[in-house]
Amino acid sequence: MTVTAVRKNRDDLSMTITAEFDASPERVWQLWADPRQLERWWGPPTYPATVTSHDLKRGGRVEYHMTGPEGDQPRGYWDIVEADAPRSLVFRNGFASDDGTPNTDLPVTTARVTIENIGDGRTRMSIDSIFPSAEAMEQVLAMGMEEGITQAVGQIDAILAEEKVAHA
Repeated sequence: MTVTAVRKNRDDLSMTITAEFDASPERVWQLWADPRQLERWWGPPTYPATVTSHDLKRGGRVEYHMTGPEGDQPRGYWDIVEADAPRSLVFRNGFASDDGTPNTDLPVTTARVTIENIGDGRTRMSIDSIFPSAEAMEQVLAMGMEEGITQAVGQIDAILAEEKVAHA
C-alpha cells in the first residue's frame, strides 16, 4: 500500500494524506498532468472518475464526474491556484451540480499537493486538504472523504507497476 499516513488536524482544519512511490517526481506529476492517468486513480475503485475538462495551469480548471455502482454521477471541479511541475499543485476543490455549476450547498476545500524526491528512486506525495470551517470538515469527512482518497491514492502503485513490467 502506497499510503503511509493520514492525519486529521481539527485545530488547523486540515487532513493530510502521505504516500510514497517507486517513481521519480516527474513520473508522479504525470499522474496529475495526464487526464487519462488521473482517471485511473482519482476516485475510489467503486467510483471511477471521468475527466471532462483538464487545464492544469494557474487559472485553469479541471472538471470531472465519478460513476458509482448504482450509476450515480457526482461531479466535481478544481480551480487551479498554482501548478509548479513536478513539485506542487494547489487547487480549490469543489462539488458541482448536474449541470456542472458549483454546488454551493457543499464546501470548497483547498488542496495542496507536494511531490518530493526522497532518494533511491522514490518520491513522497502529500495531499493536504484545508477546510473552510470545522462544520465543513465534519460534513466532508462524513461523506467518506478520508476513505475515498485513501482508496484512490492506493491505486497508484498498480499504475506505476504496469510501466515497470512493460519496460522489463
